[in-house]
Amino acid sequence: MDQDNLTLLSEEDGTRDRYLTFAVGDEDYGVEIAYVTEIINVQTITELPELPPYIRGIINLRGKIVPVMDVRIRFSKEPREYTDRTCIIVVDIGDAGIGLIVDLVREVLEISAEQIVPPSESRATGGNRYISGIAKTGADIKLLIDIERLVSDEVAI
Repeated sequence: MDQDNLTLLSEEDGTRDRYLTFAVGDEDYGVEIAYVTEIINVQTITELPELPPYIRGIINLRGKIVPVMDVRIRFSKEPREYTDRTCIIVVDIGDAGIGLIVDLVREVLEISAEQIVPPSESRATGGNRYISGIAKTGADIKLLIDIERLVSDEVAI
């Protein structure tokens, strides 16, 4: 499907400019809602050997095996015990699904292109390759995740 058709589809289904926002530590992030299939509570995770530390393992989601990534560890933050507020955001990229473990899900926001500035490539920001943009929403800032880049170097499970 070409880009024009994708743009038309996203405009028709109401996902254009909409982001699911969530917290990891003290920062707020957003991911395009078009990638999100569901949000679930943390459940039993089966660990697998020889995976990167941020890949916690796999879950059985209604008969489908889904790998899960702890976004906190992926972003080099200190690990934290999971609580009743910890969630798994299940996203689909192409034909592959992955669960993203986050500290807490906030809300779905409409964020227009005018509210988004590109991330700085300076050393001050660490040149974070996972951030596609910085959204200014009122007095708050949301770091928008490039979900494809975040999971691009994952181990196939």
